[in-house]
Amino acid sequence: MDFTNLSLQYKNELLNNVIPFWIDQSQDKEYGGYFTCLDRQGNVFDTDKFIWLQGRQVWMFSMLYNNVEQRSEWLECAIQGGEFLKKHGHDGDLNWYFSLTREGEPIIEPYNIFSYTFATMAFGQLSKATGNQEYADIAKKTFDIILSKRDNPKGKWNKAYPGTRNLKSFALPMILCNLSLEIEHLLDREFLEKTMEECIHEVMEVFLRPELGGLIVENVNEDGSLSDTFDGRLMNPGHAIEAMWFIMDLGKRLNRPELIEKAVATTLKTIEYGWDKEYGGIFYFMDRKGCPPQQLEWDQKLWWVHIETLISLLKGYQLTGSTECLNWFTKIHEYTWNHFKDTEYPEWWGYLNRQGEVLLDLKGGKWKGCFHVPRGLYQCWRILESLEAQQTVTAVNSSQYIG
Repeated sequence: MDFTNLSLQYKNELLNNVIPFWIDQSQDKEYGGYFTCLDRQGNVFDTDKFIWLQGRQVWMFSMLYNNVEQRSEWLECAIQGGEFLKKHGHDGDLNWYFSLTREGEPIIEPYNIFSYTFATMAFGQLSKATGNQEYADIAKKTFDIILSKRDNPKGKWNKAYPGTRNLKSFALPMILCNLSLEIEHLLDREFLEKTMEECIHEVMEVFLRPELGGLIVENVNEDGSLSDTFDGRLMNPGHAIEAMWFIMDLGKRLNRPELIEKAVATTLKTIEYGWDKEYGGIFYFMDRKGCPPQQLEWDQKLWWVHIETLISLLKGYQLTGSTECLNWFTKIHEYTWNHFKDTEYPEWWGYLNRQGEVLLDLKGGKWKGCFHVPRGLYQCWRILESLEAQQTVTAVNSSQYIG
């Protein structure tokens, strides 16, 4: 595999296509924050602002500033978004709303825990970029609130009737696997590692089910047993695959190669399970018993599912040398670039039908913002760059040996 050209492909797409699109089209120069509802050409079609997407974009530009190049335009973009969030995004006690008007007035109450998780990510990375202690404090305090809400993330906005069917969701422990590493610089080491171990246990011992062949379910009963209901049978291959590169990162951080191996094996099993053998691509939702899913969009092919899969496969190959990871990467790389990249205008499509045709003529909305595409391009670029360097060293050493 030509890691050099692949690395350049992902790097160029990130820095010369996707990032310029968001920095030019999404910033609200009048009120602050970002527009995310952007059509194919980048025109704004709705001005509501969604807190989790605002946080993701602050994180993205802060991360690029910290890890790629200290470009002033990136830092300015991150800071203006962070200041908008700080002023308007919460109720004064760091309870983060779900959405705001363009001007910053709250529309939807703080029912969604992912407003909190991405605010934490945003201010954690922004504190690194600026050295601003206030940003660090916001990240740390919000993280504490998240941990306090683990048993009932929606709080008083939980619509479930108490005591009848108490399910717990895979999504929060999954996100915490990544979030704990994101704000490692702000946490006490002992507390951090305890949190990491709790999240690893939940993901790899509670939601990962040996009786299902090593696949991950989206919801289980509070006691960890399976629930034979719509929610209990729900499978989300993209979620499971994305979680596995978080677990690989934790396995590397904690020096646990057996954890990495298990994450790689789970990635491969999930791709095999979720791959549409008729049209290609990975299904959005599935039912573990093969019953009709309740989600009408179950057979759509989504941008984030495929981009996160590319990351997990490259990390799996990098950390274990699995040729199966590399073979699947080649297949999904081709599908992703052939179907999701818009060849006429910047940024990528988000939603395809089962056949792989564009379903929605947009580049951003209520659920798609400046996150999965640029983060995936960044991750793949960096891993491929590392693999390229390893390939060069191996070639040099081989040449010297022959000589």
